[in-house]
Amino acid sequence: MPIYQYTAMDANGKEKKGRIEAANEQAVGAALKEQGLFPTSVKEDTSSAKKAGGRASPTAGAKKKGGSMFSMEISLGAPVMKYKDLMIFTRQLSILLDAGLPLVRSLRTLEKQAKNPAVRKIVGQSADSVEGGSTFSEALAQNPKTFDKLYLNMIRAGEAAGAMEVILQRLAGFLEKAAKLAAKIKSAMVYPVVVLTIALTITAGLMVFIVPKFKQIFMELLEGVALPPLTAFVIKVSDVMKNQALYVVIGIVIFVIIYKILNKTQKGKYFFDWVKYRMPLFGPIVSRSAIAKFSRTLGTLMASGVPVLNALQIVKETAGNEVVSAAIQKVHDAVKEGEGISKPLSATKVFPDMVISMIEVGEETGKLPDMLEKIANTYDEEVDNAVEALTSMIEPLLIIFLAVVVGTIVIALFMPLIKIIEVLGGSGGG
Repeated sequence: MPIYQYTAMDANGKEKKGRIEAANEQAVGAALKEQGLFPTSVKEDTSSAKKAGGRASPTAGAKKKGGSMFSMEISLGAPVMKYKDLMIFTRQLSILLDAGLPLVRSLRTLEKQAKNPAVRKIVGQSADSVEGGSTFSEALAQNPKTFDKLYLNMIRAGEAAGAMEVILQRLAGFLEKAAKLAAKIKSAMVYPVVVLTIALTITAGLMVFIVPKFKQIFMELLEGVALPPLTAFVIKVSDVMKNQALYVVIGIVIFVIIYKILNKTQKGKYFFDWVKYRMPLFGPIVSRSAIAKFSRTLGTLMASGVPVLNALQIVKETAGNEVVSAAIQKVHDAVKEGEGISKPLSATKVFPDMVISMIEVGEETGKLPDMLEKIANTYDEEVDNAVEALTSMIEPLLIIFLAVVVGTIVIALFMPLIKIIEVLGGSGGG
């Protein structure tokens, strides 16, 4: 019998790889399901076939050919749904299932109406897999770049509870609220970035093109006369920007490369995330959005029936902030030892006391998922308020910054003009 290489996910969402001997791919899938694994990729190990005899059957040849096509597809890039398409797909699928349509028919309906080729392909693949006997979660697991661990675990919980349409509604709501929060933060950043870019462009233009012309005038008319300190400083900065621009660019590139390298390491990423978490003006937005995401993700998973340890592990992996991830890992380890969530969460010093108190009340009343949803909604509003406050604060700060920089350059250039007038007046009087 041929030997197959497989990639699968266990019940906790962890990826496992291995080799197994079976009659065909369907037999591999069945064997893995018995072990509690969900296969995401199965392909024949051709190297073992060559060692076994060097001759391949027509079927094996066909599979080999198919395998080359599969490799080509991978090299070109597997289809991936955009976040917006994923939201629409989840919401539409929940509506169709709630209306009483079978899963396969619902998927085929969404496949037909999909305008995006990537969406059409992914939905079609999922429908084919379900028709072939796979569960919906197994079908979605074939596209891990589109459907992350949070999505897959919630679907598995929906399958176990027999309430797929309810889970999909929760997923759709979760995705929509997360997208809304991200959009608010991005829109708040657009204005200050644009204003700052314009300010820096104007400043660079003055320093590179205008200041050198004034420098030439000063050298001709004030030969041997010392320039005011402010003027000399501005001219020196202008010389650096004009004559050593290449070195400045190289320095910026090196800084960016070092940042990216350090940001790929766990300690480096933790440090930068800690800085983001604590920095003035932007820190409150980062921390509040992280709390909102943590609360909504954990609450949605627990309300969907995902065990608390699995839910915490998923929340840790999807937090997007190493400071929060490290805190959640400590909570996970404590809960594993039999503790509740509130006390170890308080010990991390990452979450505010109000959040800890609300979680504690939720644990005592047995309504933790509902309480987490309330926390998420509260901090969504907090993010809105923080974004509005930041926007209203940044505008005058940027105007002041631009006025100070441009004003300093103008004053520095006009100060020597007084001496020039004095020199010209003195020579004219003589």
